[in-house]
Amino acid sequence: GRNREVPRGLSVTNVRGDSLTVLQAPEFVSFQKGKWPISGEKIPDLVALTMGFSVQEDLSWPGLEAGPLFQRPRANVLVVVRGADDLDFPQSVASYPLENPVPFTLDSVAETVHSLFAEDTPVVLQLAPSEERLYMLGKANAVFEDLPVTLQQIRGRLFQDGSVLATLPLKSLSRNAEADLLFLSEIQVLYDITALLQRHRHLAKDHSPDVYSLELSGLEELSRVYGQDSPQHRDAIALLSSVLQKFGEDVYNLYGNSAVVEVVTVKNFEAPLTRKSRSILESKQIVSPYCVNCFLQSNPGSPYNLAYKYNFNYAVVFNIVLWLMIVLALAVIAVSYNLWNMDPGYDSIIYRMTNQKIRMD
Repeated sequence: GRNREVPRGLSVTNVRGDSLTVLQAPEFVSFQKGKWPISGEKIPDLVALTMGFSVQEDLSWPGLEAGPLFQRPRANVLVVVRGADDLDFPQSVASYPLENPVPFTLDSVAETVHSLFAEDTPVVLQLAPSEERLYMLGKANAVFEDLPVTLQQIRGRLFQDGSVLATLPLKSLSRNAEADLLFLSEIQVLYDITALLQRHRHLAKDHSPDVYSLELSGLEELSRVYGQDSPQHRDAIALLSSVLQKFGEDVYNLYGNSAVVEVVTVKNFEAPLTRKSRSILESKQIVSPYCVNCFLQSNPGSPYNLAYKYNFNYAVVFNIVLWLMIVLALAVIAVSYNLWNMDPGYDSIIYRMTNQKIRMD
């Protein structure tokens, strides 16, 4: 057959093992092609830098060059695929090896976006369908509130009109197996997010940047159930590669060619996730005006007993208060000691004046 022409700026990428692949990026976000490895714990900093935010520590990584000061992408979409050791993307901007694949989140980036653009209420969406974990802020509350999240909701969505079961080639994947339905439900979520963005195009035209973080573990479950050499796993990899390619292109176009779309493939995380998730249907939520289904955000009135978010200014404020109290305490002790041991007849002019006899004419 005829070879497909690859647009300028894109390259054919065959991802092997743990890796970070940039599917889409605007021209002013300069990713350099090379095999520079990046640590998994540095990916949140990389996302923050692509969006024009500052980070706590400098990222000494040559894969990303400094961009324009007054130009930032309208959105950043990060998709984490667990259990994948081979994804073929026909088109991508760049791909880098991923070392030290530890679990990470974009909580710091989401907090920065929400604090800097609180009045514009940007879209902040973090979703892990397999763990039934959903975190939304800003305009995502109204747009994605009907997004199916629990496995029961997504399974019902799969058997409705217009689902992926009727449009995608399933091949060896089954409509009845639990592992297959989990994988297909994650693909359904990708299609539903794109459909919601198409119906609410105004979200991509505002001045506040949006953050999307999706974690897919359906391939990991298929590998556990059928094995990595099974036809189900191979068909799922091919299907997910094509779906992610289209998903990245659709989001990139919806945001006016001003969105960064990254895919992180991790076969196995080196450490388990420390954050525990709860089912959305397990207990009643306490809803704030800016947050719905806030399983990742501390809530003083929440029954989940979640800890408060750590503030990087905590150490500074603590030291200021601590040493100020110490200095004040020492000052009080010194003044009290001097007053206690003061000789009224020698040191104080007040006592000398009062001890003199009043002269009378």
